[in-house]
Amino acid sequence: MDARTAQPRRRGALLAAVDTTLLPVWILISAVSGGLKAEDDAMEELATEKEAEESHRQDSVNLLTFILLLTLTILTIWLFKHRRVRFLHETGLAMIYGLLVGVILRYGIPATSYHNKTPPSCSLKEGPVSTLLLNVSGKFFEYTLKGEINSREIHNVEQNDMLRKVTFDPEVFFNILLPPIIFHAGYSLKKRNFFRNLGSIITYAFLGTAISCFVIGNLMYGVVKLMQVVGQLTDKFYYTDCLFFGAIISATDPVTVLAIFNELHADGDLYALLFGESVMNDAVAIVLSSSIVAYQPAGANTHMFDASAFFKSVGVFLGIFSGSFVMGAATGVVTALVTKFTKLHCFPLLETALFFLMSWSTFLLAEACGFTGVVAVLFCGITQAHYTYNNLSEESTKRTKQLFEVLHFLAENFIFSYMGLALFTFQNHIFSPIFIIGAFISIFIGRAFNIYPLSFLLNLGRRHKIKGNFQHMMMFAGLRGAMAFALAIRDTATYARQMMFTTTLLIVFFTVWVFGGGTTPMLSWLHIRVGVDPDQDQQPCGDSFQVLQGDGPQAEGQSKTKQESAWLFRLWYTFDHNYLKPILTHSGPPLTSTLPAYCGPLASCLTSPQAYEVSVHMRTPTVCTGQMHSDTPTLTSDV
Repeated sequence: MDARTAQPRRRGALLAAVDTTLLPVWILISAVSGGLKAEDDAMEELATEKEAEESHRQDSVNLLTFILLLTLTILTIWLFKHRRVRFLHETGLAMIYGLLVGVILRYGIPATSYHNKTPPSCSLKEGPVSTLLLNVSGKFFEYTLKGEINSREIHNVEQNDMLRKVTFDPEVFFNILLPPIIFHAGYSLKKRNFFRNLGSIITYAFLGTAISCFVIGNLMYGVVKLMQVVGQLTDKFYYTDCLFFGAIISATDPVTVLAIFNELHADGDLYALLFGESVMNDAVAIVLSSSIVAYQPAGANTHMFDASAFFKSVGVFLGIFSGSFVMGAATGVVTALVTKFTKLHCFPLLETALFFLMSWSTFLLAEACGFTGVVAVLFCGITQAHYTYNNLSEESTKRTKQLFEVLHFLAENFIFSYMGLALFTFQNHIFSPIFIIGAFISIFIGRAFNIYPLSFLLNLGRRHKIKGNFQHMMMFAGLRGAMAFALAIRDTATYARQMMFTTTLLIVFFTVWVFGGGTTPMLSWLHIRVGVDPDQDQQPCGDSFQVLQGDGPQAEGQSKTKQESAWLFRLWYTFDHNYLKPILTHSGPPLTSTLPAYCGPLASCLTSPQAYEVSVHMRTPTVCTGQMHSDTPTLTSDV
């Protein structure tokens, strides 16, 4: 009995001794494993920091690439201007440099691949989430939605990291690059020729753009049907897609032609017609494209014509355009009142900064409210030039002119450089020869249906007719540029939009290089006069209305002419001269002399002391220089 009880005791003592002996070993193993885990965590953090540092370095290289592109473009522009080379404009030159850099990035840099390859196995029945939290070994990593990848792209995700980085977010073009371009167009507007041809400009911009959109859209729908018959259409391409393409490609941008016109001092009315149409039709094209996207017929045929949906889209168009117009004009009015009733002119730096921020915020405010920032910032620029400009100090007038001129120049050349780059860095190009050839034919037919019939109708009511050579030049000058590209790149998720983007790029390249380079020979061939002195080009012409001539310091006294025949515009001029300008600026007659007697206190409150001084100076025969600014800033370059 004792032997049997002693055996378990010896066994228990032996186990206790073993446990006591192995305890340090267990502690050592635990310490080593904990150290290894801490070392792994440190290595992961180090790898994450290294990856972030590498990403920062690559972003710097990409931005440096674009800055060097712009620098090279500027130096070459100087050389071309010095040598008086006109066959290639700065925008075409920027595209060539962009193409060269794109070739280097695409074929000269070896592709990089991902370290970990995870098959796309996770699927959701609902829509895509905007933010994804991924649990990796107990650590959460945040990922944001970048865009849709179709079935053709899944096996092509391992692309060069440099190519992915140089592909900008489309919102960069709309929120950063487009506002200074559009604002400059309105702020530098030469109102004499613009308002002299206002009726024709509005007709070409609104009715002409709509005609061009529907002509191109219907012709391209026929091209798509042909592609379907011959088996060249591999995915869906609806009628609304064709109309959308017609809207974005109807946005003309004759920047090359206008630059040559300005350099050669071509006919002022032809310049005004082309410049005014391009400025207004950009705004119309973007609102028209938004209306087409909002086109939603009821029933199964969601992409076919429906009368109720059509009129609803027309209502959307009118609502967006009018709302954007009111918002842009209202921002300009607020800025004018602030600069009039404060003494910001004593601090030109603050005055210029406020002017810049108020102007740029117009675009963002309109987009945030569901309107179109392009329309809002355009009319904000026109309002700022007509009212706010008169309230600025002399130093601020120079600063604002030069600031937006520089921003416009850099933004426009950046976009054209990026166009050349995108031809090789964009990963989802769809080159369809039938679609591309059909698009070229369609835009020429659409431009012809825009210019020639409308010119015939306008000539029925114009004193100074739009001559045949002017019409041919307007037909020739229908270049596509920054706006068409920005609208096309904004959405490239579907098969149809990718094909539109590729085709738009090729159209921009062709029109800028061929038509832009052929502007000077075309002017000579069409016998269009050049070397015209704008100050001597004062003949009554156009739509027989010559008001608001704000291109010189004596414009206020010369604006009311005997050629006024449009009663509506005469009524607007009287209201603007007698009431709006005295309220918003220091110019015009004092409100105490134009408002009724019972409005005396209000008139005295709204009339500034400077207004009385200006009124006294205008009654005296001497010309006061240096105290009055022109209604519109005069820039060396209008586009």
